[in-house]
Amino acid sequence: MARSLPPLNALRAFEAAARHESFTKAAAELGVTQTAISRHVRTLEQQLGTALFVRYASALEMTDDGRLLARKLSSAFDLIATGIGELKGQKRRHVLKISAQPNFAIRWLIPRLGSFRARHPNIDVHLTTSHRRPEFPAEGADVAIRLGHHWTGVIADRLFDADLFPVCSPRLMTEGPPLREPADLARHTLLHVSTSPNDWKLWLDAAGAPVVAWEAGPRFDSYALALQAAVEGLGVAIGRRVFVEDDLATGRLVQPFDLAVSVDEAWFLICPEAVAMRPEVKAFRAWITEEAGKTNGHRAAAGIRPPERANGRRH
Repeated sequence: MARSLPPLNALRAFEAAARHESFTKAAAELGVTQTAISRHVRTLEQQLGTALFVRYASALEMTDDGRLLARKLSSAFDLIATGIGELKGQKRRHVLKISAQPNFAIRWLIPRLGSFRARHPNIDVHLTTSHRRPEFPAEGADVAIRLGHHWTGVIADRLFDADLFPVCSPRLMTEGPPLREPADLARHTLLHVSTSPNDWKLWLDAAGAPVVAWEAGPRFDSYALALQAAVEGLGVAIGRRVFVEDDLATGRLVQPFDLAVSVDEAWFLICPEAVAMRPEVKAFRAWITEEAGKTNGHRAAAGIRPPERANGRRH
């Protein structure tokens, strides 16, 4: 059904004049002359067949009909402005789909996502977790964070090494048997991660402590669980640097020995070349490499002596 409406310019002129109770101020708001506002209002009055203003030498006063129309137009223009603002906001928003391994998401990424959101409030992050090697675009993600050492057909930003070293609760250091050298681990409970069953053997071999019964002890299906068990004082866990830096910084965990074993893998941010230049992907790549630099430099900044390194390969 066709709407019978006066000219929009006349309606806008009247609504502005009604708010300001001044043709001059309405003209300044709309960027036209005072004469143009007066002409538009007069045209509107003629079409409606009623006076909207009483005009005095130096003032305007709205009539009852003018006040009624002003209220209706103000609500209508507010509704239009809100709708347009929402539409523009939707067009400016971006969605970034991230696939990360669960332990990395829990132990490192999620605690820092607030920083990314504060810097890029127009980017909505959709985070999923997976252990699978990402296949783009079937993965359903724009970027993925994975542990590995060789990536082909994608852009790969190296984030962190995957050093291994023991960690435990500070209470265990003071209340349990001494932990002065690696062989002392024989008198402690070793906490294991089922998905990385050889971590303890790798570190103990590098530390020269083969006498420790490395296979004994509770097993957990993720680093997140094993490290939480260590926080609770249930034993000594093997920690990957990126998973434990925050706990070391806050004192929830301590590193009883300086030796760290370097494995042949590292954490990478990977994405297809086809999406690398999208604004949300560029923003996330810049942010995460900056945050990775902070994590990599944390030990020196905190005054922690860099660990000795022994090269090893995961079995």
